[in-house]
Amino acid sequence: MLPRGYEGFATLEIKRSVFRAEIARVDDEEAARTVIAAARKAHAGARHHCSAFVLDVADAQPIERSSDDGEPAGTGGMPILAAVHGSGLVDVVCVVTRWFGGVKLGAGPLARAYGDAAGAALAQAPRVERVLRPRWRAHVSYADVGRLINDLTARGLTVEPEYGADASLLITADRGQDVLGLVASLTQGAAVVDTVGTVAVESSLPYGA
Repeated sequence: MLPRGYEGFATLEIKRSVFRAEIARVDDEEAARTVIAAARKAHAGARHHCSAFVLDVADAQPIERSSDDGEPAGTGGMPILAAVHGSGLVDVVCVVTRWFGGVKLGAGPLARAYGDAAGAALAQAPRVERVLRPRWRAHVSYADVGRLINDLTARGLTVEPEYGADASLLITADRGQDVLGLVASLTQGAAVVDTVGTVAVESSLPYGA
């Protein structure tokens, strides 16, 4: 998927028609339609704003929508959707805005232009993957909070302090890391550590992955 908050663009010109593709990460249909509406408003002088989006759904088929926005049926939304499929991305919306250049392209070239514009924007986008990582809660003394955050962070763990009647650290680590042993070592066994399930964490993928 795309990094949260990411927006990307690509522009193609074919026989004086300009195709501007915009992609963004979205979490639901409302967000996708908001991106489409914003593109329509920002480029009100353009004739068409074709679009497609794919949303991941846990334990179900993805939600997919596409729109030709006045172009001949199948020449706008479907090529964009095909480009999204080809990218392997989900939770993404793509809007391709077209400014007509006065030369009719024909159905085949028009569909290719929409798909190529979408594909260009998708190909250059950075990507992240969502993985489940285990979590622990360590109950510690207030006096040790700052030192433990520094020590645990330096070892590659993610630490979130929680303050209430007592102090605790919410620790997220890669699978296989000995969090119990590490916290015990750093606190001379004084900390009480509980497992608290897993959390989805997003990490960057190498370019082209």
